[in-house]
Amino acid sequence: MMVRQGKTLSAAESCTGGLLAHTLTNISGSSMFFRLGIVAYDNAAKTHLLKVPAKILAAHGAVSAQVAQLMAKNVRKIIKTSLGIGVTGIAGPTGGTKAKPVGLTYIAVTDGKKSLCKEFMFTGNRLSIKKKTLAATLRLVYNILIP
Repeated sequence: MMVRQGKTLSAAESCTGGLLAHTLTNISGSSMFFRLGIVAYDNAAKTHLLKVPAKILAAHGAVSAQVAQLMAKNVRKIIKTSLGIGVTGIAGPTGGTKAKPVGLTYIAVTDGKKSLCKEFMFTGNRLSIKKKTLAATLRLVYNILIP
C-alpha cells in the first residue's frame, strides 16, 4: 500500500526498542518506503534528536499523547517522509506507576495534514506488550493511508 501510494515512512520508537523498524526491514523491498527509524529510549534522545521540548517532557512525561505526537511530527521532518510515527509507552515489568501503569502506550501517526494519536492499555509480559504495540501501530498506519 505504501509503495502503491508513493508514500514514505519514518519512525521514532521508544518502548518498542526498534521492533517496528525490525519488522518493516524484514519485508523485501521495504527500502522503497521505509527511510528512517530512531530508537529514542532516553529523554535526552527525545529532546536532542527529535526536538521534543524538555518542558513538554517535564509537564506530561515521556509516556504521553503530547510526546508521541511530537515524536511523529518531528521524525517526519528529519528526513521529509510522507508519514511519521511516534511510539512511547511502558513495556514493563518495571517502570509503571498508579498514574501510568505498565502497558500504557501512546501511538501517533501523521502525514502532516491528518494525525492520529491513540492511547492503549496493553496487558501481558514485556515482549507481548511490544508485539501488541507493533500491531496497533501498523493498524494506525493503515488507517491513515485509507482515503
